[in-house]
Amino acid sequence: MTDYVIRRILLFIPTLIIITMITFLVCRLAPGDPTEMKIGQTQEAQKTDSKNLMNEQAKEFYKKKFGLDKPLYIQYFLWIGNMLQGDFGNSFKDDRPVIDKIFERLPVTITISLLSFLLIYTIAIPIGIYSAARQYSLLDRTTTVLLFILYSLPNFWVATLAIVFLCNVEYLKIFPTAGIRSEDFDSLSFVGQVKDRFMHLFLPVTISSLTSFAFISRQMRSSMLEVIRQDYIRTAKAKGLSERKVVMKHALRNSLIPIITLIGGLLPAMIGGSVIIETIFSIPGIGQLAFQAILDRDYPLIMAELVLVSLLTVVGILLVDILYSFVDPRIAFTKKAA
Repeated sequence: MTDYVIRRILLFIPTLIIITMITFLVCRLAPGDPTEMKIGQTQEAQKTDSKNLMNEQAKEFYKKKFGLDKPLYIQYFLWIGNMLQGDFGNSFKDDRPVIDKIFERLPVTITISLLSFLLIYTIAIPIGIYSAARQYSLLDRTTTVLLFILYSLPNFWVATLAIVFLCNVEYLKIFPTAGIRSEDFDSLSFVGQVKDRFMHLFLPVTISSLTSFAFISRQMRSSMLEVIRQDYIRTAKAKGLSERKVVMKHALRNSLIPIITLIGGLLPAMIGGSVIIETIFSIPGIGQLAFQAILDRDYPLIMAELVLVSLLTVVGILLVDILYSFVDPRIAFTKKAA
C-alpha cells in the first residue's frame, strides 16, 4: 500500500502541472482586462479630475505592476515559481496576499460543507438501505417519488423561495436572510450564540444538501439491490441468518464501493459547490470570494482557488483508492505472490 501511495503521489505531479497550465491559460485568455477595472476604480476615487486622467500610460503602469506586460510563458513560470514557495501573489483588487484572503474565508466554507456532508450521509444511506431491503414497499415508493422531486429542484431556486417565504416579514420571518451570525453575536450567551449559528446555517446547509441527498440515497439503494441479488446473500439467508444481519453485515459492506467513489468529489465540492449558496445567502466563504474574483478579473485569486480545487480533487481520488482496500480486502494495489 505504501508503494502504491508513493506512485500515485508521483503521478499527481504531472497531473497538477497540466492543470496549472490549463488554469493559467483559461484565466489569461478570458475576456476582460483587470487594468480597465483598476482604472475605473481610480477614476471613481478621483471625481474632481477629468476622465482622461487615467490614460494609456496608467494602463501600462498597472500592467507592469501586475506583471501582465511580460509574455505568457514568462508569466506562467513566474507564477509557478512563486506558488511552489507558497506565494500565490497579491490580489489585483486590494493588493492583499491571496493566501490570506483564502484562509480568512476557508473556515466558513468548511463548516457549511462538513455539516452538509454529515446531514447527507446520516440520512441518505439509511434510507437507501431500507428502500433496498423493502423494495416496492409503500415507504420505498414514497421515498422514491420524494427524492426524485428533490433531485430535480435547482438549489438556487429553492434558496430564493426560502428567502422569500421563510425570511420575509410579509410571510414567515423564521430565519435570517444573510450572513452566518447576527450583529449582536458577541453579546449573546453561549446558548444564544449556538441558537444564532443554527438559525443562520440551517437554510444554507439544508438547501446545499438536497441534490446530493437524493442522489446518494438512490445510489445506495441501487448498489444494495445489486448486492442483495448475489448468490452468497441467498446462501446466508438459507443458513437461517436474520435479515438484519444479512443486510448489515454481508450486503452493506460490499455495496459501499459506489458510495466511497462519490466521496472523491466531496473535497472539491467544498469550494466549487458553495458558490451559489454563499452568493445567495451573502455568506463570506470561499464560494462568494471566487464569484467576486471572477467579476473583478482578479487573476491571482481565481488561479489560486482553481489550483486549490484541483489539489483537493487529486487528494480525494487518492483517499478513495485507500478506502477501497479497507472496505473490500479483495481489492489490492500490489501484485500478490502466487
